[in-house]
Amino acid sequence: MADEAPPQLGNIPQHSELNVPTLSSTSGNDASAAPAATPAESGNASIQSAKDTVVNNASSAYNAVANHPTTQNLANSVNNAPVTQAARDQAQKTSTSFSNVAASRTTPSATTATGQQLTHYHSFFYTLLSWQEPHASAISYFAVVTAIFAARYLNVLPLFFKMACWILGSTALAELAGKFVLSQGLATAFRPKKYYTIPRETLDSIVEDVEQLINFFVIESQRIIFAENVLHTLAAFFASFASYLLIKFVPFWGLSLIGVTTAYFVPLVYITNQEFIDEQVANASDILNKQATQVKSAAGEHTSRLTSSAKSYASEYTTKAQEYVGSAKPKAHSPPPAYGEKDFPAAPKAEPAPGVKSEEPIAF
Repeated sequence: MADEAPPQLGNIPQHSELNVPTLSSTSGNDASAAPAATPAESGNASIQSAKDTVVNNASSAYNAVANHPTTQNLANSVNNAPVTQAARDQAQKTSTSFSNVAASRTTPSATTATGQQLTHYHSFFYTLLSWQEPHASAISYFAVVTAIFAARYLNVLPLFFKMACWILGSTALAELAGKFVLSQGLATAFRPKKYYTIPRETLDSIVEDVEQLINFFVIESQRIIFAENVLHTLAAFFASFASYLLIKFVPFWGLSLIGVTTAYFVPLVYITNQEFIDEQVANASDILNKQATQVKSAAGEHTSRLTSSAKSYASEYTTKAQEYVGSAKPKAHSPPPAYGEKDFPAAPKAEPAPGVKSEEPIAF
């Protein structure tokens, strides 16, 4: 008995097994008791609890459906189907095509006739309209055509205002109903902690792109007007002349559709049949050069004939004029005729006698 250790007491628990609070736990709860919540805070808590409940229920339902064996089998069948694989490949090609078109916006090394730098939209539109990326070109064409038909057949502006009325009315009604029922508006509960703003870098890039786009049209219009490339000027002339004729009986949206289709498919036709078209253009150029040479030689011959005829006529008329002038000179400068004593009566030599009067008076 002398070797046995004295009994020791263990840690006293703060709560008993029967959940009977002890002295220390009661004092701790009293010290940490929070003040009663206000009605607004109660409303916020209830709304947050409702949101969490909805999210949790939806997540649980989604996981249950997604993890079901039937769903897994159906997903595997759909993912491994040839149509799905083809659609996935086309989507990947389309994404790559648009990425390549976006990456083509680089300033070209070529300059204008005045030595000015071109814009990066010259490379962009060349890549897009030359069908170097077929997926991006086709999708952009159908997007533009859809926009033209939408502007023609849809009342876009009334539809915009109608959607704005529905959205704003629903938001205001939800806010008022929430404040009336839950002491806090529903729109306020879903309001973000910080409103979205556009970064300055994004605005600067947008302004730069708009500037480049405007300068693209300004530079190209001047290059066409001042005939930097005669073929482009002729093409613009025929396009404007056709538009002048068509605008009399074709509406503006139809003319826009024709212009967009021409801008997209004329380069495509040329690229598809480039060898044939280049050969025909070369033959036509040779024929035109030959005809121009013949016309030039014929014009030179006629000019030489006319020149020789004009010279002969000029020399002939000059000779005749000199003859006429020579024959007219003696008459114009001949001296007056000389008169002798025989041409005049003899003067009286004797003086008249004094006192003699003539019978007839002398008239002065």
